[in-house]
Amino acid sequence: MKALKIRVSGIVQGVGFRPFIYRIAVKNHLKGYVLNLGGSEVEIWIEGESDSLERFLYDLENEKPPPAVLDEIDVVEVRPVGYDGFKILKSGNIVSKYSMIPPDIGICDHCLKEILDPSSRWYRYPFNSCAWCGPRFTVMRKVPYDRENTSMIEFPLCEECSKEYHDPSNIRRYHIQGISCPKCGPKVFLLDRSGALIDVKDPIVESAKIVDEGGIIAIKGLGGFHIAALASDDDIVSLLRKRKRRPQKPFALMALDLSTVRKISSPTKSHIELLISPQKPIVLIPKKEDTPVSPLVAPGLSTLGIMLPYTGLHYLLLQETRDKYLIMTSGNKKGLPISKTIEDALRELKDFVDYFLVHDREIVNRADDSVVRLSNDEPMFLRRSRGYAPKWIKTPFKFDRVVVAMGAQIANVGAVAFDHYIVPTQYIGDMENYQVLKYLEEALSFLVKSYKLDLKNAVFVSDMHPAYDTTRLAKEWALEHGGEHVTVQHHHAHITSVMASLGLKPESGVIGIAIDGVGYGADGNIWGGEVMYVEYGKYVRLAHLEYQPMPGGDRATRYPSRIALGIIAEKLGNDYALKYAEKLDLYRGLPYREKELQMILFQLSSSPRTSSIGRFLDSVSALLGVCYTRTYEGEPAIKLEDYAFGGSILDDLTIEVNNNGKGAVILTGDLFLGILERMKKDSRRDLAFTVQYRLGYALGSTAREFLKEYNAEMVIVSGGAAVNEIIMKGVYDAVRDKKIVRPLTLPPGDGGLSTGQASIANFIV
Repeated sequence: MKALKIRVSGIVQGVGFRPFIYRIAVKNHLKGYVLNLGGSEVEIWIEGESDSLERFLYDLENEKPPPAVLDEIDVVEVRPVGYDGFKILKSGNIVSKYSMIPPDIGICDHCLKEILDPSSRWYRYPFNSCAWCGPRFTVMRKVPYDRENTSMIEFPLCEECSKEYHDPSNIRRYHIQGISCPKCGPKVFLLDRSGALIDVKDPIVESAKIVDEGGIIAIKGLGGFHIAALASDDDIVSLLRKRKRRPQKPFALMALDLSTVRKISSPTKSHIELLISPQKPIVLIPKKEDTPVSPLVAPGLSTLGIMLPYTGLHYLLLQETRDKYLIMTSGNKKGLPISKTIEDALRELKDFVDYFLVHDREIVNRADDSVVRLSNDEPMFLRRSRGYAPKWIKTPFKFDRVVVAMGAQIANVGAVAFDHYIVPTQYIGDMENYQVLKYLEEALSFLVKSYKLDLKNAVFVSDMHPAYDTTRLAKEWALEHGGEHVTVQHHHAHITSVMASLGLKPESGVIGIAIDGVGYGADGNIWGGEVMYVEYGKYVRLAHLEYQPMPGGDRATRYPSRIALGIIAEKLGNDYALKYAEKLDLYRGLPYREKELQMILFQLSSSPRTSSIGRFLDSVSALLGVCYTRTYEGEPAIKLEDYAFGGSILDDLTIEVNNNGKGAVILTGDLFLGILERMKKDSRRDLAFTVQYRLGYALGSTAREFLKEYNAEMVIVSGGAAVNEIIMKGVYDAVRDKKIVRPLTLPPGDGGLSTGQASIANFIV
């Protein structure tokens, strides 16, 4: 007889792991126990014959539940106690090893089949879940993941569910905390705009009827509210845009199944793999040429953001609609977090929607839908949230002090770091409103509490931009907890976020290409087109895009014609700026037309300067007549990339790199003038394609030159523009046989920044 004490960390709570351990222990004639510990890890004690113990360890790794992730398994031989059976014990509170908080999992095929089976007791039950699917993070009040620690505690199990919960032979429901049925689980209601209950036999069927008749409804889902409406009707989409004051930003769609996805778009095998994954993110997919989806859903774009239903509620609703697909966009007021309570929704969404389809299960933690796109056939996050958060990143170095990273300002995500782990929060949003700052604090506080982190000696890290709200918040937290506040450079953090996610060792150094819209530079200018040598604790700026003017500062980001005319005026003079404004109708991008142009020329000498690739692409987008006004983050550059697909490279339109001994400068001003010269004779689509390709090639070739000098083995490309396929084609062609890496487990934009901030902080304090 032998005995083993095993500690397992990873995603091992909320995925049917303890029942799985019970089954393989009994199968192998072993005795002992399994229990959740206080840090979300699992402890197992088994005793029996040596052969049986070996078979158990094999089963542990090879037959685990589909959603489980075994990050670490510590096995220690101990003295047998003489247990008389194998039991699942009540969860403990001791934290011996950290483990991941389980993210939410989209409805599995087994639960969906039960919902659709008239003979099943879960027939048409919107909240069916099991060991392999359903809400986890969004219903958790604290760890460990036991029913009493979730919002499911409000729904005591009925006799039938309790019987299944205690039945070891029931693989999907034995000791599964989130199970319920129509008798004992949450209920669905339909409300009008005032919050009054509408008495209908089936609220879901009635909601589908309302939508089919042109109504707009708010739906309480898994991690917050959605707004649903017909996606095939121009008038309805236009009405929703008017109500939400969202003139151009694309709406996400939800489609019933893959056949519906194929009806409206042209997915590849890679798209389908993402759609059907347990996380069920929104996936950007090329529109079908004859798609029935209104062009107003994604104006100026050739792609649609589509997801499959990830709860029974969404599936049942779509099944009843005529189109089998709907707009399913986040339910929030502009600038505010997604609504999570019925009270919030009634207050904030009543001007947008006609009815509310709600339920009585509390959403504890908000979680927006995740968004993924393919770039050169690699899946890349645009937003990492539901289904993925709060999975951690394991680092090859240890954090000696707890680190709380506040991120940046736009599309923000925070993070906590401890031991060997960085845990990014779910997607938070733009930090311009008090409510969003409070949301960031709530999300960080949940992680601090869950992992029992002591903040007394913590490091609080933010971007070095002094005006960011997150910088102020980091100072406040440091003051409150008696910790230390440090700031880090934006693009340094972009590159180190990838280094940490790759598990690069502390002594590693890479050449980084950091390309995005805005980042505060060490020289006081706005950076965003950088080639750098990067280690965790330091960076050297080696090259950058030529500084260009931003007349009017932030106003130039909204109206990129300002940047275009500023470049022309600096390069050719004011008279040429006046000439081209008229000739190319750049006044279309200026609300006050000629008067605003005069103001631009007046502001030019004192305007901020930027090396941002995003701002330069914005100016090209305006110059070519693709997009004159930015109504959402990255819009002019996003539309320029889309517009350029199908274009060709113009051999005589090139870009020069000037190395004056103080660092290389990529001469974007001359490239801009080259576009001006060729607009009469060349296709604008070819010009759009060429300028993006040349920028990527110039950045890539510059990075390649420094690889040998700095004895670096790879080029890391990060920042929001790292998803641009045309730029990246140029980078790949220039770097050629050398290794190029982009962020695949984090967003390349500011959603990955806090991971880099935390990594840097560990090496500079």
